[in-house]
Amino acid sequence: QVQLVESGGGMVQAGGSLRVSCAASGRTIDRYVMGWFRQAPGKEREFVATVTGDTRTTYYADSVKGRFSVSRDNAKNTMDLQMNSVKPEDTAVYYCVASTRWPLETSDQVVYWGQGTQVTVSS
Repeated sequence: QVQLVESGGGMVQAGGSLRVSCAASGRTIDRYVMGWFRQAPGKEREFVATVTGDTRTTYYADSVKGRFSVSRDNAKNTMDLQMNSVKPEDTAVYYCVASTRWPLETSDQVVYWGQGTQVTVSS
């Protein structure tokens, strides 16, 4: 079992930056593909970004490409999502996830979910 806990959410103005983090426990995460999903009010949960276990490869949703950056530190069992040039449409609950599938793109590929952290972007 892997437990995932997100932190760092909050409110930010449009155009600003925010970093959300994920801390894993229970097992080391180097064997897992890690990623972020988000869910906005009234919308389905959607893929945001993912990174391979060896940290070499990342993949992003078109909506965040060029603005968001995902990274991980297997030694610390952590993963971060740096969010730059944020937009009101980035407002959502952000979930840290772990998977054994690559590329990670859909919710049904996720093995472990965090409880989520709220990110609100004001215009």
